Amino acid sequence: MKTVLITGCSSGYGLETARHFHAQGWNVVATMRTPREDVLPRSDRLRVVALDVTRPDSIAAALEASGPIDVLVNNAGIGLMGAFEATPMTTVREVFETNTFGVMAMTQAVLPQLRARRSGVVVNVTSSATLAPMPLVAVYTASKMAIEGFSASLVFELDAFGVRVKLVEPGYGPTTRFTSNGGPRMDGLFPDAYAPFAQRIFASLGQPALVTSESDVAEAVWRAANDASGQLRFPAGPDAVALARAS
Repeated sequence: MKTVLITGCSSGYGLETARHFHAQGWNVVATMRTPREDVLPRSDRLRVVALDVTRPDSIAAALEASGPIDVLVNNAGIGLMGAFEATPMTTVREVFETNTFGVMAMTQAVLPQLRARRSGVVVNVTSSATLAPMPLVAVYTASKMAIEGFSASLVFELDAFGVRVKLVEPGYGPTTRFTSNGGPRMDGLFPDAYAPFAQRIFASLGQPALVTSESDVAEAVWRAANDASGQLRFPAGPDAVALARAS
């Protein structure tokens, strides 16, 4: 029976992905900064482990508690919308700490065991913002684009060891906590000069033609984790699929 470790499982894509893998009969290690047992089913095949991907000591402790894993799903991330001009560099660095460096740190920590066993998969969850330019998400997009390049290069490094690397690119999901998990860091990021432009963007986001659900992403992660072909990118959700085809 295989084991998957998923980061960022307190809500949204990570939570649904943990439920999906568990329903498929896998052992699941669901990690989150503040563990919540109530959001997942009670099962001897599912463990909730504390993990902050920005802290090396937390990563080490979580992996020690998890034991051997077959698949790492780097899902934990921070959402951010706002005018880049108004975004403090401290906020930029905070987003990169989780979305970029956290993914790299988790991957680096897990690779020795995968390489030694000459098997395993690393699935990095990015965004459809990497497929086509989108306004007011310059910092967020940059943090995810970095992981796209990182993953594409890592494919070549790990191929000889039987370790696969995959990308899942979710589309826009109004029901997810993209903006709400941005929290106070988004205050002041829409100055008056950008207000008319921002209002048009928010209006379009309020009436999207196509959207992505949590289950779309969970199923894409499942496909990526089990894919034995050379496919790297797995767009998740009808809007992301459409963007991928157009790009």
